[in-house]
Amino acid sequence: MDMSATAASPTKITASSVTSLTQYAPYALSLLRFMAGLLFLEHGMAKILGFPPHGAMPVFPEIEFFAGCVELIGGSLITVGLFTRIAALLTSGEMAIGYFLDHFPRSFFPLLNGGDAAVLYCFIFFYLIFSGGGPLSLDALVWRNR
Repeated sequence: MDMSATAASPTKITASSVTSLTQYAPYALSLLRFMAGLLFLEHGMAKILGFPPHGAMPVFPEIEFFAGCVELIGGSLITVGLFTRIAALLTSGEMAIGYFLDHFPRSFFPLLNGGDAAVLYCFIFFYLIFSGGGPLSLDALVWRNR
């Protein structure tokens, strides 16, 4: 029996299929922004509001308190897509500083020092500085007609 006749034919990737996917790129950017902001917001909520419970909450003069404030406010702004570029600049910088102060001294390799999430956040937010929040953001809604 000829297996090629019974097997499903593989989908060919053509220029038109790539072009049709490209039209959804701005919406994928908005989804990436939303999810990264929401996950980042969770870190700020745990540090500042104690929810979800995650160890001892930092107090005012500690650097973790300031990091929690940036994560709470920046994560909120990035999630809804308001002042995305400014919030992304601050959060990307916070992750870079956090990585080099907390993770890098343990090891050069992010896998070994537990800093891979910090590196990903840093570069996702760095990308958002240049791309903005995408079409599904408050930035797009507020400044659409200006």
